[in-house]
Amino acid sequence: MSKDVAYADFIRALPQADIPMPGVTGHLLAAPQAQALFFEIPAGKTVPPHSHGAQWGVVVEGEFEFTIDGAPRVYKRGDSYFVPAGAVHSAVFKTDCLIIEVFADADRYQARG
Repeated sequence: MSKDVAYADFIRALPQADIPMPGVTGHLLAAPQAQALFFEIPAGKTVPPHSHGAQWGVVVEGEFEFTIDGAPRVYKRGDSYFVPAGAVHSAVFKTDCLIIEVFADADRYQARG
């Protein structure tokens, strides 16, 4: 990840989420109602099709192709998106990305032990 564009130190000091994708980092901010992750995702990573509760996100830096309910779209810096609960979605990361995602599932990820 470029040092020119990075999360602030206090965000990087948040607990890391236990993410089952080597090389992907997520800094976790949790509340009883929802969970936010500050993701750092290297180019070339893919997320296979899956579904869960509602999710909203915004691209801080980078570019990726995100398919929601069979409709692919490329998202870049400043773009936001919404995934309805139960919608099947997948992703292919074209560049290194910084993405903030908020999950309606307050227990979507656990802090790394």
